[in-house]
Amino acid sequence: MTLYQPFLDHAIATLKDCFDSDLEPYPVPKGFERKSAITGSKKKPQEVVTTSYAYSAPKLRQIRAAHVQGGAALQVLNFVIFPQLNYDLPFFGADLVTLPGGHLIALDMQPLFRDDPSYQEKYTQPIWKTFQTHQEGLPWGGDFPEEAKPFFSPAFLWTRPTETEVVEDKVFAAFKDYLQAYLKFAKTVELAPEEQLPAIKTAQLKYLRYRAEKDPARGMFQRFYGSEWTEEYIHGFLFDLERKLGLED
Repeated sequence: MTLYQPFLDHAIATLKDCFDSDLEPYPVPKGFERKSAITGSKKKPQEVVTTSYAYSAPKLRQIRAAHVQGGAALQVLNFVIFPQLNYDLPFFGADLVTLPGGHLIALDMQPLFRDDPSYQEKYTQPIWKTFQTHQEGLPWGGDFPEEAKPFFSPAFLWTRPTETEVVEDKVFAAFKDYLQAYLKFAKTVELAPEEQLPAIKTAQLKYLRYRAEKDPARGMFQRFYGSEWTEEYIHGFLFDLERKLGLED
């Protein structure tokens, strides 16, 4: 079993428990369900496998995961939940990355309207104690791009643990708590007022476009699977809202 498989298994089990028969498959485009490549030297070849999973649920347009397994030095789970456009829910984002240099962990409920105090009161304050509890054992991971800051909440859990045991224990516990809190929001949120819908759509597209343009996995995927597959994976699956709305050039 790989490092982030328990995270993925827990997320899927939690979704099924939360939504029961209302959890439905979300289409994964052909060719993206599983992709593999051989990397490394001839003497020490390493298979890299990327598997994709996706669901939808009431109020949640797309729940999707990209799981990369490439041996002990390359493990990635990118798990994101995109709400429907008629709710003001934040995005749930988990980027769990293990590279030769260590672990990079990012957990957040990424806001639509970061500078709106009422929005922060609605979605950040309820999880603030959870954030503080986990931050004690998962110290701040250091600087990240200035241009990215508007897309993260004050409860952004960003850390670089050096020990795998910390990922298996403390990061896993934080992942569980953040996901549970998010699904509670999803269960109780009401339809957004009609006048707010254009702002929600604009905020969602701004986030999706930024993430697609700046996807840190782009170089890795291009190296393993080529540029054509990578761009289609990013725009046709990972961040597909523009395509779903028919907004692509």
